[in-house]
Amino acid sequence: MKSMGFIQMGFMQKLLPALAVGVVCIALSAAASAQVKTETSTESGTPENTVTVQRGEVVYVSGNDVVVKMESGEMRNFENVPESTKVTVDGKELGVHELKPGMKLEHTTIKTATPQTIKTVQKVTGKVWQVTPPTSVILTLEDGTNQEFKIPDGQKFNVDGEMTDAWGLKKGMKVSATKIVEEPQIMYEEEKKITGNMPPPPAPAADVPILIAVVTLPPVPPPAAAPQQAETEQAKAKLPQTGSSLPLLGFLGVVALGTSLGLRLVRKFV
Repeated sequence: MKSMGFIQMGFMQKLLPALAVGVVCIALSAAASAQVKTETSTESGTPENTVTVQRGEVVYVSGNDVVVKMESGEMRNFENVPESTKVTVDGKELGVHELKPGMKLEHTTIKTATPQTIKTVQKVTGKVWQVTPPTSVILTLEDGTNQEFKIPDGQKFNVDGEMTDAWGLKKGMKVSATKIVEEPQIMYEEEKKITGNMPPPPAPAADVPILIAVVTLPPVPPPAAAPQQAETEQAKAKLPQTGSSLPLLGFLGVVALGTSLGLRLVRKFV
């Protein structure tokens, strides 16, 4: 036989607002069908989110193995990365085989913790078949089987509007019992997202010519002098005039006179 605990209704009303407690309400009734029903409901509280971000740079990719240098400088080797793992880069989803060294990765994990209360309500009705006060009572259910329920210490029962303990139960009484159990728990959900940026393009090659051509330019003539400057230079090249032409004429007259005298002398001797 199975056992189920009972708790007084008044005691239940005091404990329900504070903690999750098994609560049983016993009520005697003139007629009730013997059965056990279980109902479960869930009440959720306000969720709390925890966000963790890890950043790194891809340094090596081989098959499904990826080596990432983390932001802290740590080198981490991710082996056998699943094909289902996707990295969102520039709005496109890339697989592990499309990762390239130099790609910047950002791994965001959002962990959500939601407090929940699982409420289980069990209802049973039956006829008192045997009572062993103050510890237990056996009820005969509708299908004819007997089930034992343990009675907590100090449990009180409502019999026709009057409170009594286990000693007040008698064989053949029709009873209806309700057991309420509230169990708190926390439901965790985790969402992971990986984004990245393509590596920067390689720097262009240095523009170094293979051959260097040597070009000899003709000499550049000096610039032409200005007209005024040329006239000034020509004037400087001329000799200065230091006297008149009279002395020259006098010298020529003397020569002519001497020549004439000489001819006369020659004639006399001839």
